[in-house]
Amino acid sequence: MFHVEADAPHNLLVQTFTQQVAPIQMRHCRVAIETALTQLSPGFRLLTDLSKLEKMDYACAKEISKIMDRCREKGVAEVVRVIPDSKKDIGFKVLSFFHYGPAIPIVTCETLQEAQTKLGMRPDRPE
Repeated sequence: MFHVEADAPHNLLVQTFTQQVAPIQMRHCRVAIETALTQLSPGFRLLTDLSKLEKMDYACAKEISKIMDRCREKGVAEVVRVIPDSKKDIGFKVLSFFHYGPAIPIVTCETLQEAQTKLGMRPDRPE
């Protein structure tokens, strides 16, 4: 499952993955992100939360790549990820080298609270 949210006042795109994610869900996520990006300005930040992810199919990598490319095209300035278990990364780190490049800083955190602090937000969102 996934959830996508555009936090326009903070110019922040939040994508959360929970339980199990299959390629068809990731395609729907890409469409939701396209819609959310219309509410944000260049220089937006991206928060990706994998803290409640159980399993993501490796075939999702194609859609993840498209999402990364689109975020880069729309002007993502920083990527912050919550990955408490490195086994759940499923290639985000490697894909980032090809789709974001060296100019976009990427921070990986173990908790959502740590990520919110890195983003300068009050850590009041439930984990």
